Amino acid sequence: MSPYNADTTAEEVAQDCQSQIANKTILITGASPGGLGAIFATIIAKYKPASIILATRDIAKAEETAREISTVAPSVRTWCIELNLSSLKQIKTAAEKINLLEEQIDVIVNNAGIMATPYSKMADGIESQFATNHIGHFLLTNLLLPKILEKKKGAVRVVNVASNGFRFGPIRFEDWNFDDGKTYNRWIAYAQSKTANMLFSVSLAQKLRKKGLVSVSLHPGIIQTRISRDLAMEDFGELSQLDRIQGYRAFWGLPYHFKTPSQGVATHVFAAFHPSLEFPENNGSYLVDSQVVAPKIFQSWARDPLEAERLWALSEELVGQKFEY
Repeated sequence: MSPYNADTTAEEVAQDCQSQIANKTILITGASPGGLGAIFATIIAKYKPASIILATRDIAKAEETAREISTVAPSVRTWCIELNLSSLKQIKTAAEKINLLEEQIDVIVNNAGIMATPYSKMADGIESQFATNHIGHFLLTNLLLPKILEKKKGAVRVVNVASNGFRFGPIRFEDWNFDDGKTYNRWIAYAQSKTANMLFSVSLAQKLRKKGLVSVSLHPGIIQTRISRDLAMEDFGELSQLDRIQGYRAFWGLPYHFKTPSQGVATHVFAAFHPSLEFPENNGSYLVDSQVVAPKIFQSWARDPLEAERLWALSEELVGQKFEY
């Protein structure tokens, strides 16, 4: 039973995981100042990781986060890598640069994302939320894993930052692009991408647990960060309507419980480092409030191994590359 809850801070979890953080190399996507990735990086930097790789779209913002890290932990090496998750070509370039670093990555935290954006497609023709939140991370992770697994000295972790918004919909295998926007609903599209994050962790756990890989997904909670900068509170009223339409009575009239930034990244720290997740039964889990969520209490479409395998095949098709382990 986890001793943590919704009010647990990242510092509390990091204190408990000091030995697991020490000397590790961590790759974080989405590391702009004020975002969850940057907050996570700055907090764990105090516990003596070897290095932190900051991969984000705006390299200047990654460099700003690196300066914040150097202020609190001057001995931690930092690397800033340009990463545009909406371009398959640029993701491949970023992966090449990361693979050339003289660093042995221990933990990948796929944290970057967008939420409830207007309909658009990335350069490769994929709906933007599905592309940025899942397909980009699918490609990046799989381009990095061969080197990581070849040279690994201990357990490797891949953390996929999802959301409890996954409840609004499964993967639309026959129409992931919402009929080129004709049937687009921004929250259902967001749900599809977050379901994908969860299924990606299921797939990685299935395929690579025998090689020492642990993969989990998580819901960080509701935190006011840049990801929701274009949304007003009335926009979240659409979620209440969807909860009623889909029959999620437990959410009807439920007030939003906002977390502090530190409380928001506590589950990031737990997911990336806590030793309890190395138990075989926890590999592939979905985490909330630094606790493993029992599979029987959330929707099957986000945990079913057959759905996960189907998504893996679709993802390979969309990136034009197979990854067989």
